[in-house]
Amino acid sequence: MLGAGWYIIVASFVFAYLLGSVNTAVIVTSIATKGKSDIRDMGSGNAGFTNVLRSVGKVPAILTIVFDLLKSVIAVLVGGYLFSVVFTGSRDINGIIMVGKYLCGFFCILGHSFPIYFHFKGGKGIVTAAGMMIVADWRVFIISLITFLIVFIFTKIVSLSSITCACLFPIYTFITTYCIDYLNFHYKLTYVILCILASVFIALFVVIKHSSNIKRLMAGEEKKITVKNKR
Repeated sequence: MLGAGWYIIVASFVFAYLLGSVNTAVIVTSIATKGKSDIRDMGSGNAGFTNVLRSVGKVPAILTIVFDLLKSVIAVLVGGYLFSVVFTGSRDINGIIMVGKYLCGFFCILGHSFPIYFHFKGGKGIVTAAGMMIVADWRVFIISLITFLIVFIFTKIVSLSSITCACLFPIYTFITTYCIDYLNFHYKLTYVILCILASVFIALFVVIKHSSNIKRLMAGEEKKITVKNKR
């Protein structure tokens, strides 16, 4: 019986969601334009890094990516810690802590995408998902980052790079948790299964959020990121 532990778990989810709801793109754009513009009414209408870069500028975009990463990192660290406290003594503590990290990461992404502070209209969660990966499994983050850069270098399309990483997320998770942790370091199989299930769920969420981008990609209408010539 977990007893009061359930309240701690629920509190970790609420904390992660509320922290994720602090949508940096909306806040930074409002500050940069002195309250005159809402990033959700500009460009693609997405409250995320790419639209800020295109519509507002490099500095606001950098601030957006830094703080979106940071809020996810904090949410996941808190989630992992609280799960370790609640489930102290469990036989599969590594798997449980990892699930706590993934779940809090997901709630942070959920808050980012549907922020309670901004009428539930936010971003698509790629940068926030990256922050989750940094803490949950840095190996998956490194592989995903390399994948993102390779696809982006050849296509110059952020959405395609993001969707590719999302689709490969469960595969990369399988490689690190099963092929490395389970086979070499004898982690429990439940740990592997839970991590893979969590990665599949998060990947599906991110891909669904990119449904409009997928339609534009199939129609050949998705915009590329290009370096503008200096005047």
